[in-house]
Amino acid sequence: MEKQFRYDAQTAVIKTTKGLIHGYEYDGMSIFKGIPYAKAKRFHDPEPMEPWEGVLETTGYSYVCPLMDPETPDSALHDPHRVGIKSENCQNLNVWTPGCDDKKRPVMVWLHGGGFSAGSSIEMVAYEGENACKYGQVVFVSINHRLNVLGYCDLSEFGEEYKNSGNAGTSDLIAALQWIHDNIENFGGDPENVTIFGQSGGGMKVTTLLQTPAADGLYHKGIVMSGVMGGAFFDCVGSGRQMGEIMMKKLGISSVKELETAPYDDLVNAFKWARYELRPQRINSGETPCRNGFYAGDPLEVPFREETANIPILVGSTFAEFDGFGLMGIDRKNLTEPEAVKTIEERFGKAVADQVIPLFRKAYPDRKTIDILGYDFMFRKYILDYLKRRSGMNNCTWDYIFNLDGPMNGGEVPPHCADIPFVFHNTELVPSTQQVGITERIEKEIFDTVMAFVRTGNPNNSSIPQWNHDSPKEFDTMVFGLKTGTRPNFDRELIEVLSNARLDNMVSGILKGVAGKPQK
Repeated sequence: MEKQFRYDAQTAVIKTTKGLIHGYEYDGMSIFKGIPYAKAKRFHDPEPMEPWEGVLETTGYSYVCPLMDPETPDSALHDPHRVGIKSENCQNLNVWTPGCDDKKRPVMVWLHGGGFSAGSSIEMVAYEGENACKYGQVVFVSINHRLNVLGYCDLSEFGEEYKNSGNAGTSDLIAALQWIHDNIENFGGDPENVTIFGQSGGGMKVTTLLQTPAADGLYHKGIVMSGVMGGAFFDCVGSGRQMGEIMMKKLGISSVKELETAPYDDLVNAFKWARYELRPQRINSGETPCRNGFYAGDPLEVPFREETANIPILVGSTFAEFDGFGLMGIDRKNLTEPEAVKTIEERFGKAVADQVIPLFRKAYPDRKTIDILGYDFMFRKYILDYLKRRSGMNNCTWDYIFNLDGPMNGGEVPPHCADIPFVFHNTELVPSTQQVGITERIEKEIFDTVMAFVRTGNPNNSSIPQWNHDSPKEFDTMVFGLKTGTRPNFDRELIEVLSNARLDNMVSGILKGVAGKPQK
């Protein structure tokens, strides 16, 4: 079927609360890119845009937040990347819709990954919203917002005007959600059926918004992909005064007003010095949400807010995440079982191996024993803790694991980000996902599941087996892979043994090398 394109003075012209915008039509969709939703001064909360005269052109991606480290080209076969034009004036969003009409379709809002310090709404090719919009018949929105020192640098002790500088990036997200609430009906969307979802840092942003009262009522469901990470280590707790003082000393200035106007590259270098000195001491060093009256804190450290108790949440991770590197240099295809056992004993010690191997074989009977070395324990452990607490509040919490090996290098365990193209119905854009007779089926299973959840808050659909919501005593995990199905409580003991054996060393390594000493 031929794809039709249309762009003229009458096509895709929509009224928003601040003025008219102009997009284009393609393949049955109306598409708008780079819509401004707010403006902001450095370290301050976002403010509403001023109304504009005439029609604002919104046919191209706008600015993304500046990053702290230069981007370098690489092969990116797992997750093809793009580089955006950077500016601190980065409060903008993109919309794909099947029709600017009155049908009130479900709305999906994508929060990009990269922790709270990097990434953008266009960083990955797989972030494109066209296919989710087209095949799911939803209104799809992706957001850019402030990150790193611009979005999460707590300078609250230097004046009332900076009281929420440690959450400026989250304030941007709330401003975007408010824009969606106020405008999305004109794009054929339902402001009362909004699902926020994100992967990695984007998933963390979902859990952050759940703990942020100002976001209440602006979303109704959440999907957290590889985005539950460990407690206060990822919250900025306590005073940011030392961080501000180190930054000012490094820059040779004496006021935060001067920090507001410092060149971005100089500001970043000073911020890196503060991070290098303070983070090993677990002193507030920015880059993640700041626990205060605006943000209640990580729910692995503080209680869930009761106001969000009945928000349906779908939480998941991939089989390997970042631990797949443990298999580098190992010939999984030809390794014998005795060789695998010996390798695991050498890595963990015989006592731990004797515990882990039978638990792993029971949890993943179709996997090779050597895959223990590539099995994620970090995300999954925190997810299990999160699920146990959250599922005790409601009957609308579900979890999944993406367990499909990829075709690269003769078969690789699924790493961090591997599930993104499947969720977006974008495997066609990522060649490294393609496996004849497999990719299309699993993409349908996952996409149909996501769309069912987006529409109703329940992921059950005809493409997958029956799936029960989680409870504190039983997690009915959906494992997507060659044999997709639910596995109740299949990995809790395995994760506990692995985490006890490895977590202390892992955290110790992070604390020692988290930032690296910045250059003078």
